[in-house]
Amino acid sequence: MTARVDWTRWTVVLCKPDATQRGLVPQILEWVAGTVTIATSRQVVVTREQILAHYADMLELQHRFSFDVEAELVGHYVGATVTVALAYGPGGDTARQVRDLLGHYDPSRAARTTIRGYYGHDSEEAARTEGRFVHNLVHSSDHPADAEADFRIWFGEPYLHVLSQEATAR
Repeated sequence: MTARVDWTRWTVVLCKPDATQRGLVPQILEWVAGTVTIATSRQVVVTREQILAHYADMLELQHRFSFDVEAELVGHYVGATVTVALAYGPGGDTARQVRDLLGHYDPSRAARTTIRGYYGHDSEEAARTEGRFVHNLVHSSDHPADAEADFRIWFGEPYLHVLSQEATAR
């Protein structure tokens, strides 16, 4: 489906339920758009299948958590509205560029000049005490292979035209 796509130029940005609830999605996407192009975005009501596929790596690390990872993911995400955006950077290494904008996964440790550092109100310590994941507003793909996997989960075949139009327009 996406074999000819140069995934070094693409990443997926997921504005999580805490960003949606706080009304921060426009500000987060505007911040990202200052560095890369937002090719498209959409609101999604999260399904169980989507969130378990998206965080499959966390499910494999269940032994590192003091809470039920699957139950936490399902409870926090399923039925919630999130916004996903497909971002394009013509220079490549787009996933890293966007992750640099996000900052440390723990907002209390993120630089104030990053999205999580500026808007974040949670901490890993609070999350651990409450037996949950850190609410850190936004996720983006870690690397090109993750960008492709995230695209399949959140966009899929109906959005293939965005990849080809944007890539040929550059």
